[in-house]
Amino acid sequence: MIDLHDFLLTFIPILVAINVPGVLPIYISISEGMNQAQKQRIITQSVFTALIITIGFVFLGRFVFQVLGIQIEDFMIAGGLLLLVLSIVEIVVGRPKQALPVGDLGSVPLGTPLLAGPATLTTALVLAGNYGYVPVVASLTINLAIAWVCFHSAEKILVFLGPSGARAMAKVAFLLLAAIAVHLIKSGIFKVVGLK
Repeated sequence: MIDLHDFLLTFIPILVAINVPGVLPIYISISEGMNQAQKQRIITQSVFTALIITIGFVFLGRFVFQVLGIQIEDFMIAGGLLLLVLSIVEIVVGRPKQALPVGDLGSVPLGTPLLAGPATLTTALVLAGNYGYVPVVASLTINLAIAWVCFHSAEKILVFLGPSGARAMAKVAFLLLAAIAVHLIKSGIFKVVGLK
């Protein structure tokens, strides 16, 4: 049985880290001119790829740390710094548009690094260390299911929000992610020095 409190404490940071409002406009531009079957393939590919990568990282990441002698506190501090830098770059500069390959667009770039990027991987692994695997895997699965639904409703959502609204929501999401990053850094430092 999943503890509701632990589930919420893992669900919300992962929701922010995945940042569906920020990925939606990219999906729209990638899938422009495609038929429904092609769009369905891209959506399924992206969500499945992100799910496999994130869950695999959650379970294997700690083993790799043990082999390398890295503590979860080290990863909390390093991951927090990485998330903070990513958040600041996204808020100030934004994600640059790049030429996209014609191949499996669902796996790359949508599945990774957009959905299962450094922010999501770092957040999920640190949360697994704090709250356990079950709530984190459940949160990842539900959040990626939400992403799947949002991709299917992308045109309607963007018409409702407008381009400016989608960009504003993405900026707010990264501001929240920056706050989570500061919390991770602080918690990691406190654990290293023996404070609670």
